[in-house]
Amino acid sequence: MARRSRHRLLLLLLRYLVVALDYHKAYGFSASKDNQVVNQVVTAIEYQEVILACKYPKKTISSRLEWKKLGHSVSFVYYQQALQGDFKDRAEMIDFSIRIKNVTRNDAGKYRCEVSAPSEQGQNLEEDTLTLEVLVAPAVPSCEVPSSALRGTVVELRCQDKEGNPAPEYTWFKDGIRLLENPKLGSPSANSSYTMNTKSGTLQFNTVSKLDSGEYSCEVRNSAGHRRCPGKRMQVDDRNISGVTAAVVVVALVISVCGLGVCYAQRKGYFSKETSFQKSSSASKATAMSENDFKHTKSLKEVHLCDAPKPQLLHY
Repeated sequence: MARRSRHRLLLLLLRYLVVALDYHKAYGFSASKDNQVVNQVVTAIEYQEVILACKYPKKTISSRLEWKKLGHSVSFVYYQQALQGDFKDRAEMIDFSIRIKNVTRNDAGKYRCEVSAPSEQGQNLEEDTLTLEVLVAPAVPSCEVPSSALRGTVVELRCQDKEGNPAPEYTWFKDGIRLLENPKLGSPSANSSYTMNTKSGTLQFNTVSKLDSGEYSCEVRNSAGHRRCPGKRMQVDDRNISGVTAAVVVVALVISVCGLGVCYAQRKGYFSKETSFQKSSSASKATAMSENDFKHTKSLKEVHLCDAPKPQLLHY
């Protein structure tokens, strides 16, 4: 009895497995781990070749294949047995797979191949989804290096790249020699007061010294490539005290010359002549105004006399 029950249990398990496999083939479920659909990730470097593989048997006459790029809107890549869009000129089909000859950063995204074929259970539809990641090499970075600096001041050098994907790391060089991220591990004679940020690309000297004079360049690097900016020289000098003193002396001399010129003009009487001229002109103006007032007053009196009523004779 026990053996018969075991045989029956094994037969039930086999039937269950057969039904499950047939169901899987009919409806094309993807394999999963921990209830999460496995998504194939394909990585390629920009302007190189990549193959988007659809993991299904070779194409048959009765099967129908479609490739779609997913996103905010679904677009066809392969439809009605022809490549679509700009893939016509730079891609080709290999069975169910697509070979892109020169992939670009715009090709990055999620793709899905759909294969439908008739079966005993009806139309069988199977799907495979993958994600294309395009690595972009960095461009020549822009480097900001001051041409001169004063000893003891804070100086910051900047390096930036906007093209690289994934985000690159930055390294600074002085006179062709790589600077260590931790300056204390370098030579004891070198300045150890700088701070280098490999993520943002800044190189900051907290107290720059004359030993920091030299040619600086920056290299940017990621998994797709690396580039370096041309070297730029930074000269560190002492504070220019003699130049400041000379400028003060020149300003003092200019002020002294101007003062002597004013004194000379006063001695020659340039200012007094101008004052006497102004006084005489103001006096003449006052005289003219008084004469005009007198004439106006006289005319007013004459008008009043002429307008006065004449005495009338009384007749008795």
